[in-house]
Formats: sequence, C-alpha cells, structure tokens
Amino acid sequence: CLENTDPRSRGRGIQLLSQVLLQCYSLLQEKEVLHLVLFYESRLQDHHLVIPPVLQGLRALSMCEVLSPGLAVSVLKAIFQEVHVQSLLQLDRHTVYSIITNFMGTREEELKGLGADFTFGFIQVMDGEKDPRNLLVAFQIVHDLIIRNYALGPFVEELFEVTSCYFPIDFTPPPNDPHGIQREDLILSLRAVLASTPRFAEFLLPLLIEKMDSDLQSAKLDSLQTLSACCAIYGQKELQEFLPSLWSSLRREVFQTASEKVEAECLTALHALSACLSRSVLSSDTEDLLDSFLSSILQDCRHHLCEPDMKLVWPSAKLLQAAAGASLRAYHRVTRSVLPLLLEQYTKHPQSSQRRTILEMLLGFLELQQKWGHVEEDESTLLSLRAPVCSVVFSALTDPSVQLQLVGIRALTVLGSLQGFLSPSDLELVVDHLIRLALHEEDSQSSGAAMEAAGSLAPIYPKVFSGLMVPRLEEELQSGRTEREEKSSCDHSSLRQRCLQALAAVSIHTSIVRETVPVLLQHLQKVQKGSEAGNTQDVVSVCQSLHRVALQCQQDGEGCWYYHQTVVPCLLAMAVQAAMQESTHPLLGKALLEEEALAAMVPVISAATTHLSPELAAQSVSHVVPLFLDGEVSFLPQNSFPCSFQPFEDGERSEAQRRLVILLMAFVCSLPRNVAIPQQERLLRELLALSCSCNCPFTATTAAQCFAGLVNKHPAGQQLDEVLQLAVNRMESGLAEGPRRTQALTLLLWVTKALVLRYHPLSSRLTDKLLGLLGDAELGPTAADGFSLLMAESPDVLHKGCHADVRIMFRQRFFTDNVPKLVQGFHGAGPDVKANYLKGLSHVLNHLPKPVLVTELPTLLSLLLEALSCSDRVVQLSTLSCLQPLLLEAPQIMSLHVDTLVTKFLSLTSSPTMAVRIAALRCAHALTSLPTIVLLPYKARVIRALAKPLDDKKRLVRKEAVAARGEW
Repeated sequence: CLENTDPRSRGRGIQLLSQVLLQCYSLLQEKEVLHLVLFYESRLQDHHLVIPPVLQGLRALSMCEVLSPGLAVSVLKAIFQEVHVQSLLQLDRHTVYSIITNFMGTREEELKGLGADFTFGFIQVMDGEKDPRNLLVAFQIVHDLIIRNYALGPFVEELFEVTSCYFPIDFTPPPNDPHGIQREDLILSLRAVLASTPRFAEFLLPLLIEKMDSDLQSAKLDSLQTLSACCAIYGQKELQEFLPSLWSSLRREVFQTASEKVEAECLTALHALSACLSRSVLSSDTEDLLDSFLSSILQDCRHHLCEPDMKLVWPSAKLLQAAAGASLRAYHRVTRSVLPLLLEQYTKHPQSSQRRTILEMLLGFLELQQKWGHVEEDESTLLSLRAPVCSVVFSALTDPSVQLQLVGIRALTVLGSLQGFLSPSDLELVVDHLIRLALHEEDSQSSGAAMEAAGSLAPIYPKVFSGLMVPRLEEELQSGRTEREEKSSCDHSSLRQRCLQALAAVSIHTSIVRETVPVLLQHLQKVQKGSEAGNTQDVVSVCQSLHRVALQCQQDGEGCWYYHQTVVPCLLAMAVQAAMQESTHPLLGKALLEEEALAAMVPVISAATTHLSPELAAQSVSHVVPLFLDGEVSFLPQNSFPCSFQPFEDGERSEAQRRLVILLMAFVCSLPRNVAIPQQERLLRELLALSCSCNCPFTATTAAQCFAGLVNKHPAGQQLDEVLQLAVNRMESGLAEGPRRTQALTLLLWVTKALVLRYHPLSSRLTDKLLGLLGDAELGPTAADGFSLLMAESPDVLHKGCHADVRIMFRQRFFTDNVPKLVQGFHGAGPDVKANYLKGLSHVLNHLPKPVLVTELPTLLSLLLEALSCSDRVVQLSTLSCLQPLLLEAPQIMSLHVDTLVTKFLSLTSSPTMAVRIAALRCAHALTSLPTIVLLPYKARVIRALAKPLDDKKRLVRKEAVAARGEW
C-alpha cells in the first residue's frame, strides 16, 4: 500500500501503520523512532488525502520517550512548512495541537531553541480556528507559551490578535452536545490567556474599554471580569495611560446600570484597579498614580454624598468603598476626605430616613477598617474622629426610628470590634445603651439586635461585660416595677424574660459564664421558693436561657465542665426539693414539677452533658445514677431534704418523685457511648418496671424513652439480649389485656425505634408486632401514629447529637422491609381499621428521602390516592404533604393520574379542617408543574372550583387560593 500510486491506497497503508504505532509507541527503540520520523516527515509532502493518517503517526511518535534530540524541532518545522492546518478537518487539526502539546511537555528546551519562530509557526497553525474543542487546546498552548517564557519576539501583537479575536466568547453549545463543552469553559480559558502577561496590556485595555460600552450584558460582564484578572499582574506602567477611560466607563456603568450583576463586577474591577496601584513601589521622581486616581474618584463622587435623597448617593458610596477597601493606603486617602463630610451631613439632616442613609454609608467605611484590625494612631482618620463618630452612633441609638436604631446597633458592633478604638468611658455608654435597648425598647427587633450586639462584644471585652452589664441585668431581674419600666410598655414578666435572654446572650466567654450562671440559677430558686409569683412560664424562660448558655459553652472544655458541675446538680437539687415538698406543701415548688417545666430542663441537662470528656462524664455519672437508684443526695447543694428520694419505689408519696425520671433520661441518654454507667442492668430493670406499671402517662413515657436510649447504646452481647427478652415479655403481657395497654404500646414504640436505628435483629420482630396492632380497634390509631415516631428525628433522645447509635439509611431499610407488609395488611384489613394502615404508610412515606420515594412511586400511588378519600384528617394531611413534592419531582408518573388528583384536591379544598384546605390548595398549585398539554382539559374546571376558597373565612387559606388560582 505504501508504494501504491493511488493516494487513497497509500493513505490506507499509512493509516494502518499509524494505528499500530498508537498501540505500541512505548516499545520502539531510538533508531526505529528516527527511521519512522524521517519517513513520516517526507510523507507530509504527499497528496492531501494522505496527510491525516500521517499526522496520527506523528502524534504516536511525539509520545515516544526515546525521541532523539532535534527530532521534535524537525517535526514541528515540517508541519509549519508543509501543512495548511486550517484546511484540515476538526479531528486532524486537533491532532496537530496534540503533537505540539506533547512536545511542549517533554522537549521544552529544544523548542525554546527555535526562538520566536516557534511562536510564529503556532500563530499560523491557530489562525482562523473555529471549533470550540480545538480552541480549548489552542488557548492552553498560548497560555503555556507565555507562562513558560517562550520567546515571543516581535510577534506579541500577532499572538494577541490571534486569540483576542474570540473575545468576548459568543458560543451556545448545541442541544445534546456529546462533548460537554460549555461557554464558561471557553470564557475562562481565553481569560487565562489574555490576563497572563502585562505585554498584552496596550492592546487589551482599549479592547476591554470598547466592550464595556457594548449593549450586550454578557460582553460587559466578561470585560469587567477580565479587567479584574489583569489587575493581578499589571503594574502602574501598564495602567497609567488608560486610567481616565477605565474610570469613566466604570463610573458610567455603576451610575446608570439596572443590572446588579454589572454593578457588582464594576465594583470588583474598581477594587482590583485600586489594589494594583496600591502595590506599586513609589520612587522619588514618579507620580503617585494611586493618589491621583483616588482624587478623580473623590472629585466625581464626593458631592453626591451631600444629597441623601438623590439616587446617586448609594452608587457613589459603593464606588468610594470599593476603591477604599483595596489597601490601607487607599482607605486612609478616601476616609480622610469622606468621613468628616458624612459626619457633617448627619448633623445637618434632622430626618430619620436621611440620617439612616448617611449612617449606613458611614457603617460601610467602618466595616472596611475591620479588615485591618488595629487602628493605627498616626495614620488613622478614624481615630482623630473618635468623638464625633461615637456621638453620631449613640444619637442613632436613642432615635425614635427603629430602622435608624438598627443601623446604629450594627455600627456600634463594628466600632466595638476595632481594637483600641472605644475608650473606657465609651464602653460604659455602650453598656448603658445596650441594656436600655435590650430591656426597655418597645420594638422587639431593636431589642433582639441589641442582645445580639452584646453577644458579639462580650468576648472582646469580657471584663467590662462581667463587671458592668451582668450586675445591671441582675439588678433589673430582681427589682419590681421600676420607674423607667412604667414609662415603657413592657410589663414586668416581659422585662424579666428580656433580662433572662440578655444574660444568656452575653454568656460567650468563660469569665462571663461564671457570673451569669449563678444569677440565672438564683432566679430559678426564687421561683421555686415562691418569693416570686412562681409560674411555669418563668421556669421555662430561665431554662431556655440556661440552654442557650450551655450551647455557647460546648466548644470550650473549661467552660463546659464549670457549667455542668454548677447547673446539673443545682437543677436536680431544686427538682428533688420540689418533689419532696409536694406531699407536705402542695403549692411550694409546684411550678418545677409541671410537665412543661420539666421538659424545658431536659435540653439544659442534655446540652451540658453531650460535650463532656469521657473522664469528666464518668465522674458525673458516678453521682447522678446513685441519686436515682439509692437516694444518694450528698453531692447535691443544699442537700437537707425532709425525706428520702426513692423515685423507683411504689406508693402515692413517690408519684412526684417519679416524674423526675425525665431528668435522669436527659443526663444518661446524653453521655458519650464509651462512658460506663454504674449499676446499668439494675437501672434498666427499674426503668422497665416503671414504664409498664406507672399510671401517669408522662412518667411512663419518659421511663420508656430512657430505657430505649440506654438500650440503643448498650454493647451487643448476652446482657443486652437478657434485658431485651425481659422487655419483650413485659410488653407482650401488657398488650394482651388490662388497664395499661397504652403504656405497653409506648414502650414497644420506643424500644423498636432504639433497635431500628442500630439495625438490631430483634427490631423486625417488634415491628411485626406493631404492624399487628394496626388491626386492634382500641390501639390501632395510636400504633399508626407510632410510625411517625419511628421515622422522625427525636428531639430528646435517640439522635446523633446525644451520641445515639444511628446507622445511615435506616429509613430506607425500614421502608424496604415494612411497606410491603403495610400494603398487604391494608388489603386484608376490615373497613373499620383500613385507615390505620393508610395513616402508618403516609407517616413512613412522609419521612422518606424524596429520591427514594420517587423510585417507588408507581407501586404506591394508587394507595396514596385511596388515602385521600379516608375521613381521618391526619391521614389526609400526611398524604397531601407527601404528594406535593412528588408533583414537582415526578411529573411524568403523576400525569398518568391527573384526573383523580384534580378531583381529590378540589374536593379537599372545602374540608372543615383549615390545615387540610391549605395543603389541598398547595397541591392544586403544584399540579401546574405537570406538562401543559395534560392540564389544559381541566383548566376551566379548576379555575371555577378555586373561586370558592377565595372567599374562605381564613386569611391563610385565601392566600394559598390566590396563588394556586393565579398559576392555573
């Protein structure tokens, strides 16, 4: 073939040889490579039909490691000389780029020996390239040429022209493009070339200025982003000539654009220009370009700041802040001119709205100072203006306008974060203002913002806050109605609540926590002793504050242990005291024993325990468990109690004590898994007995939860098997008959959940028992609701935060194992209990990750549609909330049932239950995401039917009806 006179036959012969070489190039020896290279080079002069396979062979040879010196140069010279690359097909052009890339990777020094001829040769190869696949490779070659310092010689402008002709990239990938090249890939690749050398500056900057003035938003954005990239490598010399034009274009865009994207990119580019000029080293005889550039910005923007009602005030402020934020030198230059002007304008304009605008601008400049932290004495304009700046911020805090107050609070936080800015007398004023706003300001927004500000500043000034703020808050908490409070609209309980919140907000630093925690506990003791009008809400408020403090302490080992050993014994002591007083003084301490109050203590004890080190946790558990099992009260503060503490004893007198098992649960179920619990088997038996025998549902449930929490973390083995067998026996006998079937069901649910989470083999047997109870006339509805408990996150126990053993994808596994049984049970059940199976199923589906649900949808959809006809509103609600996301995520499957869906949803929009009406309207709204052609036959009917809920007596229903009907 190779000697055949027909070029097609010669081409086939060379193609076969090239394909062989592409398979075995790594096995060739040096002489063989030399021989083949010379052969292929001579073939480049052959007929044009032969050239493509010749290039494939050269690509194979370009990957040989044994290529003799000088051959790479020889091949490239031959290609540059003999091949008109742009007349070839795309794949063949790509082959040429691959050969060049391979040689640049392995023969860099040889190619550099060609000097500027190599650059010129490549320019000829690339000139006129149009295919995006090839352009990505070509752009990379140009980038490497520049970055690796190949000689460009007199061809800098030609190299720029051959690449910049593609700027800005205007490419839309065809639909179903198999190559996956996106417009963004080309933009970034070209930008890397254009911004790779300052030698392009004189050609590129005029091009960027021209494209910034384009009407195309994409061209503006690309130009601005490229300018920002160039500023990273340019110096004063490159920019000097073009600064006035660049500033003019940037200013015009920010002042006139309606696009937030363009504005943001303009500000980024201005910041980059300012940063570039700031980096330049000044010599005595050169002009300070940064200073003159900032002067022109100030000249064009400064006077707009004097017009707080004019539309150019914000664009001007943003431009100044973008330039000032580039360097400390730029910041000082701009603020020296702007800050005094803003302070003057603030005093000149009495209106709150104008003052707010001015203060927001001032805040922008203050936030820039944060970037450099410490305020330098000699340079800082800010330090010389300390008094007027503080005066302006403090006056905003006392303004009647809430919006101005909020900006003032943000400004105060920033000032406080500037190290060395606020004097001791300023800090006293700061504390005064924060206390006034947090406690006595009518508007909850201002009050909340002041507490947040206090929380931000407290760790910066721990001594000030523990010495000044905490005592003041304690005083406010203890006092009755103050004269100031008479004037404010807050009543006493609201003031007390705010004091508690403020104490929690500042408890960020360990030294402050040591001051605030005793105050909070003291207040709780006052509630317990009845010296306050003790009510449950007071207890709950204190516990919420204690919980917040606990969360803030968790990451600090010292603070966490201090908090734990102070708060946990104190809460236990107060609760034990209250339980013992219950039999003798029924009114004293009653608030502490309310379910709501005890439930509020649980997260406090839990948060105080979860982050303890194993050693400290073991120390603590050695006190708490004996307290509940043996009445060992010696570790509690104020431990002189009137009688013994025996919560697991039978008898009327122990009823109140038994309620405190919830506190035991909060503690032991939050311990790390590697902490051994003393007398664990005895504790488990006591909890099991209590959960089955107690008449109080609250106590029985918490005992079941505690038992489940311990079983979940219990190491596998014989001891666990014995405890579980005991529990199964108790549950079976309790469920059989008698007055305590509900308690037995509660225990079954919690133990099942504990075992399902850790994939214990017994979990399937217990789940089957639960499925069997769905057919029970008495317990069926409760058992159905239990499926929600099994699948949902539990707030107090059995979640990862308290170190429970939770396996990944337990919900998917539960679904796979049990949904077929639920469906089978539904089909075989009597009409009076069918609803229980539907309710259980909808609870399982509701908590399942949506992607899993979508895959199972075809088999379950008919059952879900049947659930909508069920009269139980919980089933209806649960099913609707399950269907709504599926309409959005699986439109093709849902379209097959559109007739039934429309009918069911419209009938439920007149349900007597408001929540069902709202959910049905949301589903009717979600229907509009199905293909239009499916919906059109129903359009008139739906619009007519949705007119009725527009007149619903509930506003929330009307709101959903308007949205749904409008979409239809």
